[in-house]
Amino acid sequence: MKTLRDVPVGAKALVKRIHGEGPLRRRIMDMGITKGTEVYVRKVAPLGDPVELTVRGYELSIRKNEAEAVEVEP
Repeated sequence: MKTLRDVPVGAKALVKRIHGEGPLRRRIMDMGITKGTEVYVRKVAPLGDPVELTVRGYELSIRKNEAEAVEVEP
């Protein structure tokens, strides 16, 4: 299983599934990261937290644990 955390900087991926329960899953979906959405990884901080993404035409920063809950396919 490849997660959003594993996608290298400058690459795109397609969201396949969102893992987790309750507030974490809902928070990710509220940010626009849903099944079938294309995500572009812009930057990753030196220690890996946060991850900067482009989703649906806007910029988004998410935490490492949120990125690990999003399963993707390249």
